[in-house]
Amino acid sequence: MMGLTNPPAIYLYREYVDFRKSINGLAALVESETDLPLGSGALFLFTNRQRNKIKILYWDKTGFAALVQTSGKSQIQMTLSGKKQVFTLRKSELNRLLSGFTIIGHKSIEIHDFTMS
Repeated sequence: MMGLTNPPAIYLYREYVDFRKSINGLAALVESETDLPLGSGALFLFTNRQRNKIKILYWDKTGFAALVQTSGKSQIQMTLSGKKQVFTLRKSELNRLLSGFTIIGHKSIEIHDFTMS
């Protein structure tokens, strides 16, 4: 479970996937359509057609595991532009995505000097 708290990389698969796919089916998808290393401990995120569920696939040194998050009736907000098959996310973007915020297509906010008066 350490891989979930401190993954070496986080990848979001652009296209929706059939959520009937098993762990092996998702792993095969990563192997066949990307050049990403499956056994690295990275998190691989997939969404369903309705974009209201996320499946997270990862390798935890003993085997693959998958987690599913359902966002209820609301859609996961993703603005996917460009032709990339896989997007690389930062941990903060993963947290925002899982919290229901739009993450792709927006620039990060940088605060340099913040004072309260």
